[in-house]
Amino acid sequence: MPVPPRAPRFVDLTAPAIAALPADTVAVLPLGAIEQHGPHLPVSTDFVIATEAAEAAVAAAAQRGHASVVLLEGLAYTKSDEHAWSPGTIWLSWDTLMRVLVDIGRSLQTSGITRLLFVNGHGGNSALGQVANRELRRRFGLQTFFAHLSLPADQGGTSSREDELGMGIHGGHGETSLMLHLRPDLVHLEHAGRRVPEALTAYRHIGFGKPVSFGWLSDDFGPDGYIGDATGADADAGKARFEAAVGTLVEVIEEAARFEVPRSSAP
Repeated sequence: MPVPPRAPRFVDLTAPAIAALPADTVAVLPLGAIEQHGPHLPVSTDFVIATEAAEAAVAAAAQRGHASVVLLEGLAYTKSDEHAWSPGTIWLSWDTLMRVLVDIGRSLQTSGITRLLFVNGHGGNSALGQVANRELRRRFGLQTFFAHLSLPADQGGTSSREDELGMGIHGGHGETSLMLHLRPDLVHLEHAGRRVPEALTAYRHIGFGKPVSFGWLSDDFGPDGYIGDATGADADAGKARFEAAVGTLVEVIEEAARFEVPRSSAP
């Protein structure tokens, strides 16, 4: 059996080796979370998915040789205040996480890195990540990019199952299937159920993935804290979902290595 390629890791390099990286090198930073995912998934779910996908994509991109890329150590603790009510959730305030991301960008600039790609595994980081993108661009001149493994259903993406009604956003079929593929030893499928807030379909404009978003906490929808339908999740679906996400991330890395903001010429 062939040995899978290893991802080039920033922390394994010496300082002179980092300084000698090509100018278009992409640093990839996985963003996970440590937060409740109901009674059937571990609190590490988002961290496991983000770091595993980022590592596989960086390894594959490096092997293809179309981009210089390095993998940064993933952030486990991020903005998870929508789950702050639950034991097991460890979260940073929005301003703490913003300062962390800004400080990482400043440090990368000192290291000669000019391109930073966030690989996000937790939907609660999305809005802040977009702000960080612009802040790092403005303050340090970095080319910054924010990628999801798949666009969350509550942000315009689709649930992995049609009968989740676009509400499989946390601990549902998609995430459970991914964890059955990546870490089946941590999944307790016997405790999985259907937790789809079908009453939201009564609203035309307001809701998950609709034109008007709303503020919510995960226990607004019930004490289990997950939103979606984890029944019927399976490792094969998770494997297909994971491989598709990794394939897309490889393409994103290669685009990020050559991306330039188009500048229009003066009339």
